[in-house]
Amino acid sequence: MASPAGPFKLVTVNTAPERAKRLVGKVVEDLKDQFTIIHAANCEGIPDVEPTVKDIQPDMLMCASMWTNDQAKEIEAIARKEIPNIKFHAIPHGLQVEKGPEAIVEHLMEVLPRKFTEEK
Repeated sequence: MASPAGPFKLVTVNTAPERAKRLVGKVVEDLKDQFTIIHAANCEGIPDVEPTVKDIQPDMLMCASMWTNDQAKEIEAIARKEIPNIKFHAIPHGLQVEKGPEAIVEHLMEVLPRKFTEEK
């Protein structure tokens, strides 16, 4: 069996840090045979993105579903100013509210393996 790829440092942008930690923790556990993912930090607001990305230098930045498309684009632009080739993913706006936390986990289980294996 091959070793897991990584480690990959992940930073989330979520106004509910405990929920981010819990949901990302489940995904990290479920993907541990394929990828070593370290949930390095969570930004509770857009002003936190720049200093956190500068400090942690993550491989990936992920926005939670509470952010609108425009806010997610702003967050991505802030991150790319610091790390132009950062992997970025915005969970579809409203997914948590509409379908609950399990839908978030399912979505990330589908998306993250592609994100971590695509070329920078």
